[in-house]
Amino acid sequence: MGALVKKEIHAAVSQQEEGQYLTFLIGGEMFAISILGIKEIIEYGNLTTVPMMPDFIRGVINLRGAVVPVVDMSARFGRTTSEVTRRSCIVIIEVEADEEKQDVGVVVDSVSEVLEIPAAEIEPAPSFGARIRADFINGMGKVNGKFVIILNADRVLSVDEMAKLSGISSSEITQAELV
Repeated sequence: MGALVKKEIHAAVSQQEEGQYLTFLIGGEMFAISILGIKEIIEYGNLTTVPMMPDFIRGVINLRGAVVPVVDMSARFGRTTSEVTRRSCIVIIEVEADEEKQDVGVVVDSVSEVLEIPAAEIEPAPSFGARIRADFINGMGKVNGKFVIILNADRVLSVDEMAKLSGISSSEITQAELV
């Protein structure tokens, strides 16, 4: 990772105040996302698959009349698709796409808790060693002697990037019709 990128990430981390983060498990690893972007947590189910979508898009759900794409975070990180268990759930996250807000569902193995992580306990993302792309990570939070990977939801769930990877337009992802 370039020195300029490291400085920008470190500046972003040091500007954060103590924040609250929703923690969850994916493939046995603990991740966190700021609760400011989280709208709700719902039970896994009622997904409609959409043909010709990339493996990391599980399908879409109808959330109070709105079509919401659902992303499998494990597959998005380049791992195998998540196995759905009774603890699996969908976290609805509001991300910014083209200066508009877009709701995206995220499949996680289980939701853990909401933690307060002081800015002093957040380190910049490592340039190596993490098993996901460095630009997906906002920082590494230290909680009870262990690291929690704090995700950059806007990067991980970028509708434009997901559309490029699948070779379709971003409007097709966000406007898929329910069958």
